[in-house]
Amino acid sequence: MRIIGGTLKRKRLISLPGLRIRPTTDYLRESIFNILRDCVEGAVALDLFAGTGSLGIEALSRGALSAVFVDKYAMAIRILSRNISVCGLQEQCTVFRRDILHSLSFLRAMGRAFDLVFIDPPYDKGFVEPTLHLLDRSQSTARAGCVVIEHSVRETLPQKVARFEQTDKRQHGNSVVSFYEFVL
Repeated sequence: MRIIGGTLKRKRLISLPGLRIRPTTDYLRESIFNILRDCVEGAVALDLFAGTGSLGIEALSRGALSAVFVDKYAMAIRILSRNISVCGLQEQCTVFRRDILHSLSFLRAMGRAFDLVFIDPPYDKGFVEPTLHLLDRSQSTARAGCVVIEHSVRETLPQKVARFEQTDKRQHGNSVVSFYEFVL
């Protein structure tokens, strides 16, 4: 796994052994960032179910100002922290070990509005809609903020969830990337 574009292009990231964490493939990440082209520069990013951090780190490589990473697994946090360090991004990153499905209210206390949110939960567990509702309640998404969700083709998402409205959807093999915008 490597960074696809930007200042860290070709930088290799450490991934987790086994299948407990499924990193976003290079091909899928490249597709996502081709679509997001104009939304990344200067953005404040949030990477939920961060795993190795590949989505948030890719955003930083392409010009995002900062990123917050959240995952509940200790092993993921260790690998993520190593990837941030290897890329020299410690000053731009904040890492939280939290159960995302419990609450995202801690985000409000940070006083940041996230322009770009990545949600890449375990497939077929029904985590996407609850996460969107918690994100909405946290009041931490910028107006017109973009939410990028990677999910299984077997999981159909509604056009509107809380204050998020689907603007695009792309299928890549067994994965779907759904794009939502935060609307008031």
